[in-house]
Amino acid sequence: MENKNKFNTNLKIGSLFDGIGVFPLAASRYGIIPTWASEVEKAPISITKRHFPNILHIGDITKIDGGEIPPVHIITFGSPCQNLSNIGKREGLAGSKSNLFYQVLRIIEEMRCATNGVYPVIAVWENVMGAFSSNNRMDFKAVLESFTNTEIPMPATGGWANAGMVRGNNVDVCWRLLDARYWGKPTLAQRRRRIFLVADFRGNRAREILFKARNLQSFLSTSGEGRLSSPDTSQISSEKTRWEVPIVRPFQERRMRSAAKDKNKTGFIGSFGKTGDPFPTLLAGSVNFFSFWYEGKEKDGFIRQLTPLECERLMGLPEGWTAFGDQEKTISDYARYKALGNSIAVPCAEYIMAGIAESL
Repeated sequence: MENKNKFNTNLKIGSLFDGIGVFPLAASRYGIIPTWASEVEKAPISITKRHFPNILHIGDITKIDGGEIPPVHIITFGSPCQNLSNIGKREGLAGSKSNLFYQVLRIIEEMRCATNGVYPVIAVWENVMGAFSSNNRMDFKAVLESFTNTEIPMPATGGWANAGMVRGNNVDVCWRLLDARYWGKPTLAQRRRRIFLVADFRGNRAREILFKARNLQSFLSTSGEGRLSSPDTSQISSEKTRWEVPIVRPFQERRMRSAAKDKNKTGFIGSFGKTGDPFPTLLAGSVNFFSFWYEGKEKDGFIRQLTPLECERLMGLPEGWTAFGDQEKTISDYARYKALGNSIAVPCAEYIMAGIAESL
């Protein structure tokens, strides 16, 4: 927490669709105080309670009155993406899960009415890249119009750029597509592209928060000297393995199954990745694998499932973040995989929180 004293520690954050507390974790590293969280899954709630025992848990988002909960400067939310994802049924914002986005807009409006427009100052929305294209690209238009309460025209190109900005009714909105593999020190080894949108209700600082280049503090995430090699390691010094060089490559199960179904030999071979390739995006509803063999002994190789610890590293989380809940309750591997697949890459969240701390 070395850089906490550089920033305004009076800022407070509320986290909707909180998951395992990634936004509160990133915020706390920049002196922002986690105040309350909304989540309905038992395991993630327990994990967050263990790490942030002072957070108020306010329950189901559909039952929250934004005018009655403690006002905060920042509201973050990664609303459900099942209906927006490119691998889902693509119902868009009209889907039963993704339309919970509008519940957040209601809560924000209720809080602003109750505080005479003072709170919140900033809202941060995170979601899958498929939000750009779902519902014939109209869903993202609806997102922008919901924040600005202004009609937003479709881009002349017919599609949404990976970064942009709009302004309406004194609300400054910027968005940017961030890929987790380009963030962190060292950079994360997972290919995870997510939209991050910042809305500033009291100024025009969203651009500075989301686009300004800044160096992030490197935070300790290892639990000690017994740390295993990170799963992004493609080749390890032969001296350390008695002259046998292990080869580790990401394994794209979905691509393999699709290629096998289509009898696509090139695609099937390509599903095993190449040396140095980032890992495929961790998914909540899927098991993640990688292939392993020793150089020259490919026929003796095998495919292994990532451990929850390795998944935590791919997300940039401190080791063991999801291992226990409050009262030291052990979290099952199944619940850990699901929670991690639904989570947010920590360095991306840290970048935005650092920008908010600087700007406010």
